Amino acid sequence: MTNDKINNILIPQVNKISNKKLDNLKSNNPTAANKDDFQKLLDKTLGPKEQPALEISKHAAKRLEERDLKMDSNEFVKLQNAVAKLRQKGGRDSLVITDKAAYIVDVNNNRVVTAIDKTEMAENVFTKIDSTLVI
Repeated sequence: MTNDKINNILIPQVNKISNKKLDNLKSNNPTAANKDDFQKLLDKTLGPKEQPALEISKHAAKRLEERDLKMDSNEFVKLQNAVAKLRQKGGRDSLVITDKAAYIVDVNNNRVVTAIDKTEMAENVFTKIDSTLVI
């Protein structure tokens, strides 16, 4: 028999926890469920996550200037809304055609990649796009 007291302090004997008890401890752990519930409550309280503002790449800005295309706030808002709609539908690299111009947009990075005047679109080939939205 071993001495369960060292310097008058009782040391309990600790044995390995059986797998059955370990599984019961894991299943009764509410931490994982609480994290999901907390995230849902946080999302509901804060509302939908805001997407970062739409960016115009240097290349697109250069094309807008070269082609004398004016992007006013109305056109910019149209593009932002188009990107949001494309994101919901799973678009990644998309062609957005407005009444003024056509834009290639990288939806994942929220960026306008290039722009072309709508009147000059005839006979142009648009490659590496997975979706198109006409607005």
